Amino acid sequence: MSTVGHSRVPSIHWLAESQLGHDSFQSTLLSLLRGVAAIEVAAAHLRAQMFPGIREVEDPAVWYTGLAFFTGFAHQAVLVFFLISGWLVGGSLLNKIRQPKAFRSYTIDRVTRLWTVLIPTFLLVLLFAIARNVDPTTSNEYAITTLVGNLVGLQTIVVPNYGGNYSLWSLANETWYYVLFPLSVLFVVSRRYAVRAACAVAILLIAGFVPRDILLFFSVWLLGVLFSRIRIDAGPIFRMSWLLLVVAVSVYYRLNGITDDLNSASYVQDIVCSLVFAVFLSSWSIQTDPSSAWLKQLGRASVLIAGFSFTLYVIHAPLIQMIRYASENWLGRAQLAPCAWSALAIYMTMLAITIVASYVFFLMFESHTYAIRRMARERFL
Repeated sequence: MSTVGHSRVPSIHWLAESQLGHDSFQSTLLSLLRGVAAIEVAAAHLRAQMFPGIREVEDPAVWYTGLAFFTGFAHQAVLVFFLISGWLVGGSLLNKIRQPKAFRSYTIDRVTRLWTVLIPTFLLVLLFAIARNVDPTTSNEYAITTLVGNLVGLQTIVVPNYGGNYSLWSLANETWYYVLFPLSVLFVVSRRYAVRAACAVAILLIAGFVPRDILLFFSVWLLGVLFSRIRIDAGPIFRMSWLLLVVAVSVYYRLNGITDDLNSASYVQDIVCSLVFAVFLSSWSIQTDPSSAWLKQLGRASVLIAGFSFTLYVIHAPLIQMIRYASENWLGRAQLAPCAWSALAIYMTMLAITIVASYVFFLMFESHTYAIRRMARERFL
């Protein structure tokens, strides 16, 4: 791996465009972290569903204490999602802002990104409800208005999460960030007063409608946009030292901070974590050694897990519900015992099934996103 800037004092550079390429270790790092964050969230939710809480166990086994600790970073994982989303989505829009029909193309990209995964997931959830003899016509969780509301980011605001898929709450945040950011950009760059006035009114209306916590964490998303334009040239000592700082801050807030929902109570710690993490990412804008075999393997692995990370995030909760239903009705186990090694083996098998099933679901649907996007562009552009 070749390095940029071996000087002891790091230097900060402003970039006209975000610079991510296959030869950049920063690109590999972003992909790897997206995948790892999705796996962390799935592992945390599976552990919460299949085991009692660590505080409910009087004398937990050592392995369960370790499992509870390492699957307790889901809070930080969602921050990683927001930060990287701003980095990639917002940064990409700024790169293309002067291109013809940039905003229309951006809208097509965001809608196809979300709906290609959400619609098949909702269908799967509906079929699972019918298989359990749940009448979807009598539950608001399966109403058509709930489905449409979840497609446009109204879950937890106007309608519940579709089918009880609790992981969908963060997509409400993402959806409104996808809307607020181009409106903000258009307000700044447009030379037409009517357009700027319309954007200002739309932003004010959204700010009055969307809950405060969603608006509050828009700053984390914008932090990702900002750092997509910043390159920190530093030597390996700085980068590794900052990596240790990222780990230390994450562990500190894992043990002493708020680890539940992202809200105003956790905002200060979340901004600190996001800022430390953003600096870390910006310091890895270095080229990889094309002759390095292990870097090639790492790059392939990062692309693989990042590729289906969105599918894994969206569908893991329904899959866990299915696994728990099967465990309870076929094996007679509503929960696993946090004292037997066999329980850990069963848990790891369940997690592997969740990841593999998500990858298969990705191959069936999300992997066709670019083909669907191309057709949409031909139709609407």
